[in-house]
Amino acid sequence: MKSRLIASIAVGAAVVLGTTGCNILAPQATTIDYSASDGVNVPAASGPLDVRNALIVADESGEVGNFVAAVVNSTTEPQTLRLEVGEGSSAVRASVKVPASSTLSLGDLTNGVEPLRLDGIEAVPGSTVPVYFQSGDGEGALMQVPVLDGALQYLKTLAPTPQATVWNTPTPTPSATPSPTPSS
Repeated sequence: MKSRLIASIAVGAAVVLGTTGCNILAPQATTIDYSASDGVNVPAASGPLDVRNALIVADESGEVGNFVAAVVNSTTEPQTLRLEVGEGSSAVRASVKVPASSTLSLGDLTNGVEPLRLDGIEAVPGSTVPVYFQSGDGEGALMQVPVLDGALQYLKTLAPTPQATVWNTPTPTPSATPSPTPSS
């Protein structure tokens, strides 16, 4: 009788360990950081500024894009976020000044904040593009930023619009016309 009791306890322990033992070895998915939106969050190594939900809304050619993100400055000093979009000699550089103790939402058109226009980038919608973020004394961080187009309703207003072309056409200067001379 004792052997049956010991055997049933052993079987019960084996079942409990077998069904819960996976949690000992498997990582918990809830402890893994990820960006739960269209854009990416930039790690703190980039500097004192926090960059949240960074993405680029590009035109069909991928040569012009608008950088959209929320940039948080929790310091008491104004800070500058420096961006380098792409790699090598074709990289496009830009910067944004963020006032002290504030959040700058690039692309928040309801509050009159335009996205940061990037001309000459190579970022086809549906791809990612390497963007180097750096602020303050931070070492910087290289992130793969998603490139979207304006096909979705909430991105339509963030899509880049063509720049007006200014033509330098010479204006003709009036030529001097001889005035008639009285005849005798």
